[in-house]
Amino acid sequence: MLKLLSLALCTLFALVIVGCNKGTTEGNANANANAHANANRAATAATSPATSTATAGEKIGVPECDDFIAKYESCVTSHVPEAARAQYKSSVEQWRSSWHKLAANPQTKATLAAACKSAAEQARTSMKTYNCTF
Repeated sequence: MLKLLSLALCTLFALVIVGCNKGTTEGNANANANAHANANRAATAATSPATSTATAGEKIGVPECDDFIAKYESCVTSHVPEAARAQYKSSVEQWRSSWHKLAANPQTKATLAAACKSAAEQARTSMKTYNCTF
């Protein structure tokens, strides 16, 4: 179960990163938006039911996750153009929902800090396009 969950999280992060890479042409932006939407759908199907247990701004309860989400949201709000902002905010809500559910389970909470650190490293690389540092 833990291996399956870890695999699902790794796949989610890889898909989100691919979806978050910002191209220089409008065609690339549309392709990225589609990939990002597909990653969110895959994450929902792989890690949780369609309903969300976490609301916007709610803390996960794992410092690494809470710190990453706060910095990512700040980056999106201050650096990402308004036209692309919705897709990134959707990612944050998806992370928050999935991680909140994982934090509620004692068996998966122990691995959550590492998953959040990994997501932060990947996002740090992909968000350089917008001059974000976190």
